[in-house]
This record gives sequence, C-alpha cells and structure tokens, in this order.
Amino acid sequence: MTLATTAAHLTAHAPTAAAETHGFLSPTGVEIAFLLVGLVTFGAAIVTVTTRQLVHAALWLVVTLGGLAVEYLLLTAEFIAWVQVLIYVGSVVVLLLFGLMLTRAPIGRSPDADSGNRWAALTVAVAAAAALVWVVVDAFRTTWIDLDGPAAGSTEATGASLFQNWVLPFEALSVLLLAALVGAIVLSRKAKAGAATAAESTPAARSEKSPRSEKGPRSEKEGTS
Repeated sequence: MTLATTAAHLTAHAPTAAAETHGFLSPTGVEIAFLLVGLVTFGAAIVTVTTRQLVHAALWLVVTLGGLAVEYLLLTAEFIAWVQVLIYVGSVVVLLLFGLMLTRAPIGRSPDADSGNRWAALTVAVAAAAALVWVVVDAFRTTWIDLDGPAAGSTEATGASLFQNWVLPFEALSVLLLAALVGAIVLSRKAKAGAATAAESTPAARSEKSPRSEKGPRSEKEGTS
C-alpha cells in the first residue's frame, strides 16, 4: 500500500517538477524557432531603416512585419498574427508601395533618404528598446506560456476578452482614430488652399497675368481700326 501511494504521489508531481526544471538553459524547439525568427526580424528591421533605396525599405518592411506575425503564431496568438498579416502586410505596405509609385519616387539609391541625425535616432531607439524590454521582463518575470496546451490567444478567447472586458476602450480608440482621420482631411484642404493663394500672390503669377491684360485692349483697338 505504501509503494502504491508513493508511486501515485510521484506521478502526480512529475509535470510540476518538469515545469520547475524548465528554464533558459533547456529551451524547447518552439523557443529556439522563436529566437531564430526574432533574429531574422531584427536584421530585417535594421536593413529597413538603414537602406537608401525606398523600394527596398518597403520590401524589407514586409519581411519585418511577416516575422512578427510568425512570432505571434509561435506564442499561440493566432488572432493577432492574422491581424498583423491582413492589416499591416496587406494594407499598410501596399499603401506605401502605391505612394512610391504615385509620387514617382526614385527606384535606385536616393541620397535624400539619408539623414544627418543618425546618432540621435540611434540613441532614442536604444533607450526606447531598453525601456520596453525592462517593462516586459519586470511584468512577466515568472510567467511561462504553455505552448503545448490550448491556444490562449485564439480568436474566440481574444474576441471574448476584447468585447467583454475592453469594449469601452476599444470604441474610444475607434472614435479617436476617426477624429484623427477627419482632422487630417481638414488640415490637408487648408494646406492646399494656402498653397494656391500663395502661388497666385507671387510676382511671377502677376507678371504672367499682366501681358494677357495688356493684349486684350490692344487687340480690340486693332479690330476697330
């Protein structure tokens, strides 16, 4: 009876012991894949902000956002992964490419794409990354995600959490984005109106109008004579 009780006790505590011995020195296959995809994504992000070719920057941005989607899938957050693909890769990057085509941006290397504030930008980027890493590590220091269990970030779980617990902030954010869109339209119309008024008030525009006004009376006089 004692041996049976001991065997049952060991069997019951075996998953707990395995979970306690799991750490950074014994990564699983999913964690190794997560690290490798993260390195590729990080490299693509660096190439995106350092290249002088706008089209290449947009294409490398596709790789960066796709890598983030894979990371979300590895973290069992399938809903966030597909949102990343549909909205960012499928909409934002396509919008950037259409903007490059419509504005006739240079295809090759563009010296104007480089900035003299590289060190300031690098300092801000490193400081922001360090603050983000510190906040995430401090918040989830002892939290482990069971990647072999049920998906915690499935569409059903995310939708239930979003529209039950966070429906008011979600709607407030949608109203804020709508207000920003309307404000951008109003500002762009004011900018176009101001540019048109400034173009009409320039001396070159006045000089173009003056010969036309002079030619009118002369032609009328010649016709009457």
